[in-house]
Amino acid sequence: MQTDFTKKQLQDNDNASTEKIFKKCVHCGFCNATCPTHQIFGDELDGPRGRIYLIKDMLENQKKPTAKTVKHIDRCLSCYSCMTTCPSGVNYMHIIDHGKKYIEKNYKRSFFDRTIRSFLSVVLPNTGYFKLASYMVKLAKPFQFLMPLKIKDMMSLMPTSFPKKTLKQKEIYSVTGQKRIARVALLIGCVQKEISPQINESTIRLLNRHGVEVIVPKKIRCCGSLNHHLGKEDDAHQDFRNNINTWYDEHQKGNLDAILSNTSGCGTTMKDYGFIFRDDEEMKKKAKVISELTKDVSEYLSESIKLNFKAKEKKYKIAYHSACSMQHGQKVHDQPVSLLNKTENEIMEIPEGHICCGSAGTYNILQTEIAKELLSKKVKNIESLKPDFISTGNIGCITQISNGTKTPILHTIEVLDWYTGGPKPKILQKN
Repeated sequence: MQTDFTKKQLQDNDNASTEKIFKKCVHCGFCNATCPTHQIFGDELDGPRGRIYLIKDMLENQKKPTAKTVKHIDRCLSCYSCMTTCPSGVNYMHIIDHGKKYIEKNYKRSFFDRTIRSFLSVVLPNTGYFKLASYMVKLAKPFQFLMPLKIKDMMSLMPTSFPKKTLKQKEIYSVTGQKRIARVALLIGCVQKEISPQINESTIRLLNRHGVEVIVPKKIRCCGSLNHHLGKEDDAHQDFRNNINTWYDEHQKGNLDAILSNTSGCGTTMKDYGFIFRDDEEMKKKAKVISELTKDVSEYLSESIKLNFKAKEKKYKIAYHSACSMQHGQKVHDQPVSLLNKTENEIMEIPEGHICCGSAGTYNILQTEIAKELLSKKVKNIESLKPDFISTGNIGCITQISNGTKTPILHTIEVLDWYTGGPKPKILQKN
């Protein structure tokens, strides 16, 4: 792709990086074939190629974004299916992130839209606010019929009760009764630790059982992914810096073998810290180290730990949903499938498994109708397999898919914990 940035524009590091990515694009359109929104709308501007042109036009001409441009950029799920398909290695993730950041700085949204986005930016990464919002939703439920449709949809996604935690919260989960073979840090997530604490508990149990000490530093905040994808650069960078410095200090103090994420959307962003701070003299070395240490929990287990599987009499049909942030964002797909196969159950991959379920961070809140259509297609494909339950590696997908099917869905790490000596997941107690 030919570009037309001025020398002055290319002095901006973001422009310089994005221009190099633009130049890799050969206009082939393969990306459109696997783009969920292009499949729904059939509009060139609702596919990656069209969005690349819109962003290129904005950046080169330093244009104020139009409502039309913003509509098509906002419709992007950031599922990165296009990056798996692209034969030219175009890093669309960095293009769309740049575009969203530019829109956030140069476009004034409606008051209602700004309020919703600010609410999500503040509430979701903060446990106290999230629980307060949940309590308020519970009180407001009887009056839901009076609310605008967007608010009704948001309320339907908000939990009104939280599971009891079974592991005491602490900073170090030590190995007992055997030799320690590794030391890892675990990101326990913002929403996940409250609505599905069993995911972190399963992760810690399994790791400890196999000789891995787990560190959960108190200073760690949100990974920054949510604000990053909303284009809120300053807020995201505050969290990025805090986490990078905290993990780096921990690594210097006691050598971390890995930093694990069991929320794949978070892991994708953490692995990108090195790129995000590539031009920051103070942070780039630390950020690179943290990105290189970061692994999805299934990736780490597959590469570094020999799991002690225990056979069970009953065999299950398990549908594996490959979260977009894992299969496209991190290129982690075979590892969790391989681990699940070792349980000696029937592991089934979902038809059209490369297509997003519609969760995509805050997408199912901000683009509700598109998210519902994608969910409907995903559930139809899952139920065609008639599985006993669904396994996946991302809390967002679990929340989204559970709203469309009665088939139990749980995190892959819960299954692996169960099959290596942990308790049977509560959601499967009747199965």
